[in-house]
Amino acid sequence: MLYFDTSYLVRLYTSDPGWEQVRALAGTDRLACCLHGRAETVAAFHRKLREGAILGREFKTLLAEFDRDSEAGAFRWLPLSPSVVERLSSTYASLPPNVALRAADAIHLACAAEAGCGRVFSNDTRFLTAASHFGLVGENVLRP
Repeated sequence: MLYFDTSYLVRLYTSDPGWEQVRALAGTDRLACCLHGRAETVAAFHRKLREGAILGREFKTLLAEFDRDSEAGAFRWLPLSPSVVERLSSTYASLPPNVALRAADAIHLACAAEAGCGRVFSNDTRFLTAASHFGLVGENVLRP
């Protein structure tokens, strides 16, 4: 099972830089993400609309494709459970002060750790740096 954060999920539906590598990787195993990532992906699509990168009809098409894939089981949506929040809290308690970790990224990492994922995939440097504090290996196939 491959854990994709939102930056990778979006590349499954758009032609953001590196989309080819992300789609190729996605074809190698089942995909997982925290349920929060589903909301973040919809928000990312809307951001593209707001910034003029896509038109309204493209936005509606992206949403429809993403919803259809989600309902068809293309992704394993991991719950934000009390154990995830406990893992997040205990990791923050021991996190060195020089590690910049946003709450949304901590939710992703704690979900992945609780689900037994050994690796997480992202294009976010801070996310990847923090992964080891959750017992995970962070990888980015977009780096040369």
